[in-house]
Amino acid sequence: MSKSSEILLKAQERAHQANLPYAGALLPKEAYELLSLIHGSRLIDVRTQAELDWVGYVPDSLHIEWSDYPSGEHNPDFIKQIQSEVSQDTPLFFMCRSGARSHAAAKLATEAGFINSYNVLEGFEGDKDQHNHRNTVGGWRHAGLPWKQG
Repeated sequence: MSKSSEILLKAQERAHQANLPYAGALLPKEAYELLSLIHGSRLIDVRTQAELDWVGYVPDSLHIEWSDYPSGEHNPDFIKQIQSEVSQDTPLFFMCRSGARSHAAAKLATEAGFINSYNVLEGFEGDKDQHNHRNTVGGWRHAGLPWKQG
């Protein structure tokens, strides 16, 4: 079994165990590895432009906002924007700050026919620690994966 198949199988098992409505749930390091192993796969960052500007972003990720800042209004063109960028069989790895918006995005994408939709657990910043701060417990940045700011 190839490395990418092993990772995808783990992600699919997580989704099955948690009764998730999309293909699988990936840890940040798994998503990063799959991006290099699966030609054409895409990381879709669903955070707001403000979050990318202020907190940082993953180079070469596709940015499609789930909701607008500061209004918080859902992006009504979310699926149309995905459709304009990738084909429906493309492996898509959705990421937000902590994994909640990306869960909703992966669910909606699956419902729209993107059957290879995965949520990146922990997101870019991870969960809050005992001091109510992010970036110390899980997440893309805490895992030491590539990112930029500004």
